[in-house]
Amino acid sequence: MFFSSNIKFMRKRRGRTQDDVATTLNMKRSTLSGYENNVAHPGLEMLIQFSDYFNIAIDTLIKVDLQKLSESQLRQIERGFDVYLKGSSLRILATTIGNDNEENIELVSEKAKAGYTSGFADPEYIRVLPAFRLPFLSKEKKYRTFQISGDSMLPIQNGDWVTGVFIRDWTTLRDKEACIILTSDEGIIFKVVENRIHSEGKLVLHSLNPLYTPFELMVNDIREIWQFIHYISSSIPENSSAENYHLVETMKQLQQDVKSIQTKLNL
Repeated sequence: MFFSSNIKFMRKRRGRTQDDVATTLNMKRSTLSGYENNVAHPGLEMLIQFSDYFNIAIDTLIKVDLQKLSESQLRQIERGFDVYLKGSSLRILATTIGNDNEENIELVSEKAKAGYTSGFADPEYIRVLPAFRLPFLSKEKKYRTFQISGDSMLPIQNGDWVTGVFIRDWTTLRDKEACIILTSDEGIIFKVVENRIHSEGKLVLHSLNPLYTPFELMVNDIREIWQFIHYISSSIPENSSAENYHLVETMKQLQQDVKSIQTKLNL
């Protein structure tokens, strides 16, 4: 357990004295000192207060040695990317930053997908992924780009690149949002979500291609969710206007044929 060392580490990281923290949490300084020196242990209500004060999940304060995390990981936690979803495993987002201390967008190619499934939480693995920047995206959010395979999300085609923003609270996903989802069994999938987490603890995933049937994904099988922002393609989407025109003309002809048959029957 790392609670005592973590609260001391975070207090000093934020430049707070024991008196500062004790006053804010309405406790005696000696009580806080006991917690930091691991000679006293807080109850549940006090754990919640520490969690709210540092904006860090209780499980993280207890189970994760924050002093061993990289600066970028600590920054992610402090910005709210320390995600615990009821009953799920801890997910601390591994990321990379440039020389200007701004975050990159890592690129996960088709060849890298297998490695990403097991290395998504490993800073060393994430560090070797190609990275780039898109200046029109917010610096306050975390993005990642994945290469898509298959034709289930047409008009986004096989081999296109899809960029998503990291979702830390899955319960906030709205129905009909397109998302890149890292799963424990299926790897990386790109689908439109129907959010049933609150009611049934699962997502129902839909394809844009009607040839693919929807399927369910339980929360415990999810590792990451990135909400669709945009995609990059090397090909121009096919113009279907000629096909649509032909379909309309065919329907008109069928309607005329039906009317003609009805007229003959009335005679």
